Amino acid sequence: MTRFSMVLVVALCLTIFAFPETTAQLSRNFYSQTCPNVEQIVRNVVQMKVKETFAEKDYPDNISLAGDGFDVVIQAKKDYPDNISLAGDGCDVVIQAKKALDANPRCRNKVSCADILSLGARDVVVVAGGPFYEVELGRFDGLVSTASSVKGNLLGPSDNVNKLNALFMKNNLTQEDMIALSAAHTLGFAHCSKVFNKIYNFNSTISVDPTLNMTYGKELQMACPKNVDPRIAINMDPVTPRTFDNVYYKNLQQGKGLFTSDQVLYTDGRSRPTVNAWAKDSQAFNRAFVTAMTKLGRVGVKNSHNGNIRHDCGAFN
Repeated sequence: MTRFSMVLVVALCLTIFAFPETTAQLSRNFYSQTCPNVEQIVRNVVQMKVKETFAEKDYPDNISLAGDGFDVVIQAKKDYPDNISLAGDGCDVVIQAKKALDANPRCRNKVSCADILSLGARDVVVVAGGPFYEVELGRFDGLVSTASSVKGNLLGPSDNVNKLNALFMKNNLTQEDMIALSAAHTLGFAHCSKVFNKIYNFNSTISVDPTLNMTYGKELQMACPKNVDPRIAINMDPVTPRTFDNVYYKNLQQGKGLFTSDQVLYTDGRSRPTVNAWAKDSQAFNRAFVTAMTKLGRVGVKNSHNGNIRHDCGAFN
């Protein structure tokens, strides 16, 4: 599960799109009366985690940019095989933020884990040098949290533009939104097993994916030998892995997209113009990313009728 992995817990575990939208009403000042310091409390926890992570290792732990409509699926993420190398406290940044909020009498049992994840995703982007954006709040937490419940709704590393567009369109997101959100791969890491099909036995006649930069391909083979430990991970962005920037698109222009689902954004003529535009204009990319994240945050929102506020983000009430 490494779609849209970000930094730290961030990743900011993988992007999951599921469940239809509800009529829940979101607002930027949802907690203004019940927990006015919610954003600062969550931000403090995220910033501490990022600081600790960078001090401990060369690659960030994961928090996903999105859950099932920004509903938290912590246990599903922890149990998913692709997350085998996540540090034990990776996804727990959400849990720690929940504890910090509940330590404040005014905020206790008022803030959903889904909203914490939404705020945490934004804060990681900002800490890594990306754009700040206002987060719409007021989500409730879902009543289902299993890997099987989202099976079939996950983006795959070998997906083509048709599959990517189909899944995003199902959630009222455009191709431009998809290309913008894909740039979350400018941060985080992936497991070697997810790129074996690009660097070994690509098809019956050639070994390496011909769209892959030759030098980059050799670097990947050195980092990911055939008998590699499944816990070994590599940076998604080989150039600026700790910075949220438009280098992701510049990498695609040079054949350095880690996943097939990354590189197809450049090789497919329908998406290439957008890749080229954002490789040239970082501000245009930032604006598109903010728009896409805001729209993504409205997907599958739970309300009081089909959700609740969890007391523990890692367990049901």
